[in-house]
Amino acid sequence: TNQIPTIVLKCRHCPEYPFTSTPRVKRSSTPASNRSVQSFSVNHSLDHCLDEERARQGESQTNTQRHLNQSGSKLSLSDPPLSDTIETGDILNGDAVRPLTSHGPLTPSLADLGSDRLQLLHSAILEDAISKDSKEDSTKANSENLTREEGSAPQKKTKDISYRLGQRRVLFVKRKQLSDYALVCGMFGIIVMVIETELSRGFYNKESIYSFVLKGLISFSTTVLLGLIVMYHAREIQLFMVDNGADDWRIAMTYERIFFVMLELLVCAIHPIPGRYVFSWNTQMAFSYTPSVGDADVDIILSVPMFLRLYLIGRVMLLHSKLFTDASSRSIGALNKISFDTRFVMKTLMTICPGTVLLVFSVSCWIIAAWTVRVCERYHDTQEVTSTFHGAMWLISITFLSIGYGDMVPHTYCGKGVCLLTGIMGAGCTALVVAVVARKSELTRAEKHVHNFMMDTQLYKKVKNTAANVLRETWLIYKNTKLVKKIDHARVRNHQRKFLQAIHQLRSVKMEQRKLTDQANTVVDLATTQSMMYDLVSDLQRRSEDLDRRIVVLEEKLDSILLSVQSLPVVLSQAITKQQEDFLDDLAYRVRFLTSSLGSERCSLPARQLCPASAAAETSYS
Repeated sequence: TNQIPTIVLKCRHCPEYPFTSTPRVKRSSTPASNRSVQSFSVNHSLDHCLDEERARQGESQTNTQRHLNQSGSKLSLSDPPLSDTIETGDILNGDAVRPLTSHGPLTPSLADLGSDRLQLLHSAILEDAISKDSKEDSTKANSENLTREEGSAPQKKTKDISYRLGQRRVLFVKRKQLSDYALVCGMFGIIVMVIETELSRGFYNKESIYSFVLKGLISFSTTVLLGLIVMYHAREIQLFMVDNGADDWRIAMTYERIFFVMLELLVCAIHPIPGRYVFSWNTQMAFSYTPSVGDADVDIILSVPMFLRLYLIGRVMLLHSKLFTDASSRSIGALNKISFDTRFVMKTLMTICPGTVLLVFSVSCWIIAAWTVRVCERYHDTQEVTSTFHGAMWLISITFLSIGYGDMVPHTYCGKGVCLLTGIMGAGCTALVVAVVARKSELTRAEKHVHNFMMDTQLYKKVKNTAANVLRETWLIYKNTKLVKKIDHARVRNHQRKFLQAIHQLRSVKMEQRKLTDQANTVVDLATTQSMMYDLVSDLQRRSEDLDRRIVVLEEKLDSILLSVQSLPVVLSQAITKQQEDFLDDLAYRVRFLTSSLGSERCSLPARQLCPASAAAETSYS
């Protein structure tokens, strides 16, 4: 039952000679279009030829190895002898063949085979084996790849969707954390910078070890801040790739993004470096106009720009805002084409709590500007007017509120620039305060409805009173001119004067009523217009549906009429045919009747006796 697997090889040059290396074969005959295949056996002469072919096999190993490498087959050159490896098919057209190595009578055609024929046979066999093996390997590889692709396609799709959603959620959380850490590092650097600047002025100099330690902390926090900013923008790029399905991060690197990233890194990298570095600062005093020269620290130029790191507060507010983190809010914003950015969050805060926002902003600006003016003025303020924190706060306050008493002014261009920016921010904050107060002073929609209703009621009463006054004065004028014997002209003129006043008062009240109606339209116009439009659209929709139904009924009736018209010729032809048949039957009956009646008249009475058939016909007719 156990069979040794064999590889079927056929020679393309000798298709009529199939070979096999099996030691014994069985011959079977099966009907195949009345054809049969001859069985062959080989003798010692073919074995001798095959031995010579084995000797030539060593010379052709190089060519065979090249063919094997090109086809990708795993066939080995150290195969068994040719007589043991060459096989023919088990069945060819229903018949089996015998092995070549069997000792039987050899066919004359095989006995005449020479060495050239055997060499061609060997080359053809190897080439067919290589091509067959490579074809089987390629077919197997293709089937495996197809199975792998079919099995992994749904899994890849599912993995892609779930992976993108999960990665997006993780990136949101990481981005928020990085923003929080960056704000902490930025604020830490600012606080340490302020402490170092204040302590180096009165307690130690810039060359002290304490200054080096504090500035080292500032440098360390700045380095960490720069790393966090780079990681934050890396998360931004990853989110862009996830949202847009991009595979290469360089797609997200636009020139605008690169510019803003570099600008942010440059702003956050500014900080005072350890050591003492001074420069000569020349300025002109404000009141005396005398020049003033002082040795200022370079740390002033590097410390003041550190307040630009406060932009990180806006980023943290955006990432922690409920409008930004809520999926429903973001979906509604996306449907309405609204981008959730820092400006939108600030607008919502100004709408929800405008007073708190303006108060925090104003106080923060006062403190930062006052400290900056103090640092800029302390190298030239000999009288210690603006170099103290209280004096700088007073200067910033009167500048912010656009008062400007003139009792103190900055001396350096640094202080003047800070005061200029403070005045601009003060003007903007004042305008915002006025707008907020005006908006808070407005009546709400319900209050407007109540106010309009009360004013309309009062004006309606005034119209009634003025109309009654007009009628009363008209009656008095008529009474004093027509119903009295002696007319009092002074009284008549008095009533006429009151009559005209009543008419003017009635007109003014009606004008006020008209103005109130116009003001009320601004409140109720939207709701009224919406209601009217809804009713109009509903009516149009109802009429459209009724018209559609009528059209459908009309189409059905037209279809039935068309069918009736199409069937009318058939009905007419049937009716005409039936009438013709009835007419012909009646005519034939009448002709037979007339014929029988005429025959009966011609026969006499004796003849009638001789013609019983006629008499019977007549009797039956009678």
